[in-house]
Amino acid sequence: MLPFFISVPHAGERVPIETPWLKDLPETLLMCDTDRFVDKIYGFGAESLGIPMIVTDIHRYVIDPNRLPDDVDEQSVEGNPNPRGKFTTGFHWSQTTTGAPLIKEPISRALHEELTTKYFWPFHKRIEEQFAAIKRSGAANAYHLDGHSMPSQGTAAHRDPGVKRPQIVVSDQDGKSCEGWYKDTVIAAYEAAGFEVAYNWPYKGGRITETYGQPAKGQHTVQVEMNRSLYMDEITKQRKDEAFSDIQKRVFKALALIVEKISARTTI
Repeated sequence: MLPFFISVPHAGERVPIETPWLKDLPETLLMCDTDRFVDKIYGFGAESLGIPMIVTDIHRYVIDPNRLPDDVDEQSVEGNPNPRGKFTTGFHWSQTTTGAPLIKEPISRALHEELTTKYFWPFHKRIEEQFAAIKRSGAANAYHLDGHSMPSQGTAAHRDPGVKRPQIVVSDQDGKSCEGWYKDTVIAAYEAAGFEVAYNWPYKGGRITETYGQPAKGQHTVQVEMNRSLYMDEITKQRKDEAFSDIQKRVFKALALIVEKISARTTI
């Protein structure tokens, strides 16, 4: 069993019946912060290489799998002790990164719990089960890549407002979420595939890398952000077909190199 897998937490576009405040939003607003098409970009290479992928179809504005259920405030959940504005882009997004409002009135605690149970925990259970399956196979270490996309320029909601972003950002919580050789392998693989790569800026990794990246337990997680302008029109949210195909092939090359390095290391 290959001790490597991919998760994609933010490509989902499904808005369930329990969240009517997100219904009927224009596509350009609803897709403002999704990692649209990232599942298709990674899926092309993952299927060919036999890499397991864990993807959720739920929209991140409903519940954000890269946050924790406590990442809410009084603006998003009734009676929450965290002050209004602390988690505007938290577990339930109350506004977009461009400042557009999403939740006009806080949801009930009961609805928060319902959404958490139905949509958050099943995704994370699949990640936990994948780590467990790798360990049961006899591998001492499991390697995990959490795939994301990012706007080409930082907004006021980001650490780098107005700054043009690199093509790829590889993050490992400042060296805490994986062994150094794995991070180096991932960076080198994307560079070999022709990408410009930055490390831990403007992203250091989210709750997924923070939660699952536990090198002492043999769990190694990196977050990989990809610049959306490489493959889509950031205004219309539609993909650029020719560029998209090229990005799929380059990501396939990067994944193949990562698999090669992991396989060589685990068979020594």
